[in-house]
Amino acid sequence: MSSSSIDLSSILSALGSSSSGINVAVAVAQEIALESQPMQVWEQEQTNLQNQTSDIQGIESDISGLQSALTALNDPLGSLAAMTANSSNSNIVTASASAGAVSGTHMVVVNNLATTASWYSSSVASETTDLAAGSFTIQAGSGSPVTVTTGSGVNTLDDVVNYINGLNADVTASVVNDANGARLALVSTSSGAAGNFTVANGSGLTFTQATTGVDASLTVDGIPIDSASNTVTGAVTGLTLNLAGASSGTQVSISVAPDSTQISSAVSAFVSAYNKVVGDVNSEYKVDSNNNQGPLARDPVLSELQSMLLGVGSYTSGGASLSTLGQLGISMNNDGTLTLDSSTLNSDIQSNFADVQNFFQGTSSNGFASTLNNQMNSLVDSVSGAFTVDLQSITAENTDLQNQIDNFQSYLNTRQQFLTDEYNKADIALQQLPQLEAQLNAELGLNNNNKNS
Repeated sequence: MSSSSIDLSSILSALGSSSSGINVAVAVAQEIALESQPMQVWEQEQTNLQNQTSDIQGIESDISGLQSALTALNDPLGSLAAMTANSSNSNIVTASASAGAVSGTHMVVVNNLATTASWYSSSVASETTDLAAGSFTIQAGSGSPVTVTTGSGVNTLDDVVNYINGLNADVTASVVNDANGARLALVSTSSGAAGNFTVANGSGLTFTQATTGVDASLTVDGIPIDSASNTVTGAVTGLTLNLAGASSGTQVSISVAPDSTQISSAVSAFVSAYNKVVGDVNSEYKVDSNNNQGPLARDPVLSELQSMLLGVGSYTSGGASLSTLGQLGISMNNDGTLTLDSSTLNSDIQSNFADVQNFFQGTSSNGFASTLNNQMNSLVDSVSGAFTVDLQSITAENTDLQNQIDNFQSYLNTRQQFLTDEYNKADIALQQLPQLEAQLNAELGLNNNNKNS
């Protein structure tokens, strides 16, 4: 990095035509370009590091997707615990099953549905008609009776509705219009016998009971059950019965089984996420037309990831009839990707669901899903993961390179100024040569004729 010498080629080339002088800008640019070659190498190294960083971050993102799919498979209340319930007569009862439901069949008989207590008033012309002075009392369950007085601020049915609904009296008021005019309708806020209420007529409006609140009556596997609601929960663990109609003596079969659609979808999501990561790895080792591989082809962490992924093909849960991916209809292709045979998986779910669940979840979250998830976490853990350490090393190396580049750029800036000054001096000297030559000739008594003789 010497600052005491310059390239004289531009000066020498200018001697033959001193009138034109030296192109200082070009001469300096050529010199700086020659001296900048080390910095170009460092900048290329930075580009390589940036490519490595980008590819690692892409792989980490796809590994995160794989871990999400594995977490879903390992969730004891997730997709692998999903159950479905089917009814033999949906006009009477339907059902839904949640995690915790047990496969099997239940016989349900619905004797009567739960009803909600309601009352209606005598009619008036409209909801805005002024009401005669009077009162009535609402008694809901064991609560305190509520007396509604009309004709003193509560003058219309609309006023009565607003007044009652503001009392939280366990009934809901509304106006219903029919051919005779407008009526006040009162409906209990809860169904079943516990929601029953009475309306005591005073003067003015008179009331008629429309329905009495009664509990639903049904049997489940021969056991009598009363329910205040037509949605019956708790009778069978994990099973909700939705009563739609009553038919005393008619047995409805409710069959509970694993939800093969949800389970198959969760396994398919794992296969897709796994193949995405495998695609990342394969792309790094692919040789392009220039015989080059990806930025991470020589990264030992990538090789470690590849080994982990290929290892799933030999994973075995041990001790169960379904202990490998292959037995679940998941095969490994030559490029390391997986293919799912849904028909085989669904058959296993229907015939041997416990072993399917055990393969992925194990007995205490120690099955296939947890094992592979932990392996992936050893690479992408935000503190100690191998890829995390890799990125930290790349960042440190990039910082060192940037410091070298910054320092070298400072040197080049100083060097450029020095060369510009020196070339300018040389250019001035060249421009003065013809005058100096003429002066020397004059002093020596020489002229053009003498020089030619």
